[in-house]
Amino acid sequence: MTATTTAPAPVRPAHRDPNVLRWVGAYTASTLGDSVFYLALSWTAVSTGTPAQAGLVMAVSAVPRALLMLGGGVIADRLGPRRVVIGSDTARSLLVLGLAAALLVAAPGLWALAAAALVFGVVDALFLPAVGALPPRIAAPDQLARLQGLRGLAYRCGAVLGGPLGGLAVALGGPATAFGAAGVLFALSVPLLCTLRLRALPADEGARAGTALGDLADGLRHLRRHRVLGPLIVIVLLSDLGFAGPLNVGLALLAEQRGWGAAGIGWILAGFGTGAGAASLLLAVRGHVPRAGAVSGWTMTLGAVAIGALAFTASLPAAVAVGLAIGLFAGLSGALCNALIQTHCEPAYLGRVTAVAGLCSLGLAPLSFPLTGAAIGLWGIGPVYVVSASVCALSGAYGLLVPAVRRAELTRQG
Repeated sequence: MTATTTAPAPVRPAHRDPNVLRWVGAYTASTLGDSVFYLALSWTAVSTGTPAQAGLVMAVSAVPRALLMLGGGVIADRLGPRRVVIGSDTARSLLVLGLAAALLVAAPGLWALAAAALVFGVVDALFLPAVGALPPRIAAPDQLARLQGLRGLAYRCGAVLGGPLGGLAVALGGPATAFGAAGVLFALSVPLLCTLRLRALPADEGARAGTALGDLADGLRHLRRHRVLGPLIVIVLLSDLGFAGPLNVGLALLAEQRGWGAAGIGWILAGFGTGAGAASLLLAVRGHVPRAGAVSGWTMTLGAVAIGALAFTASLPAAVAVGLAIGLFAGLSGALCNALIQTHCEPAYLGRVTAVAGLCSLGLAPLSFPLTGAAIGLWGIGPVYVVSASVCALSGAYGLLVPAVRRAELTRQG
């Protein structure tokens, strides 16, 4: 009797996997909801109080997000990321729909808007680590780069379409309609998330110390000792610190100095978004990137050169082209870093490691905003952009100089 063996079924590419596409749909709806919510919040705050008070309301949500994100990573690892994401989007939907209902019957003061923003930031601290820990559970290891590309496209879609959608909702029915639209978008993600099929990941019995603080300390120790993950977090921190100031505060000052105005800022950001979208599309279609660690280091170095060049462009079309290059190179490097983190992280630590990476990007990098503005006031745009570009270049060079990162690969399908 002849024995027969059945070849394993080929892994379906992420962009053709209904399970992955459901997750992308849920993430897109959630990202759109974020954009609409913050537009409605800023409009309502400006209409209710002074510009300074409106700025304070907008900043309130960032504080709990930064302070609690590491704890959110512990919760994601303990409860499972899908459960946390479903609970977070449900809570955000109820919160924002409740705020919309309140606006229909009364005129809540700034304190009510600030309270809503505070709660929203607390929920975000749970949502962000969990949503970052989900990709390895819904796609095969060799599809993580492609999934990061799809995630990047979904994020760009939310960022580009969210503002006009929120503005249209405000124009048609006021802030209550805009908050209602955001709440519905958050709610749309929940049934999609509930239907996700999760892959079984290897268990790591030594990953949990028993208490929440013990789990957090254990995760930080794991990160510090890992020869790939530790350096990758340093790369993420350096690149975001060098990138955030010039592309936010610095860009407004550059446009004012060159006489490009607000329209110029919009065109440069559109160029950046186009480049970042192209990088995401490339990953989504290409999938596997050979020598991903080295490619990430070189593309970040090229992105750093483009950041420095932006300060010395004299014409708006040239600045738009440079912005496109920044988006392309920095976007590709960032997506590869995220895919490498998810590839090399032990499953039981995904939430905590994602939380640390998110804290670097969303908690620490914005601290460079006031420093960038003050430094430009003292030394001018050119020197500050060169220093910021040097920090980004340092992150790329560090990745190329650390052998474990330079040789790091995304898992290839067998």
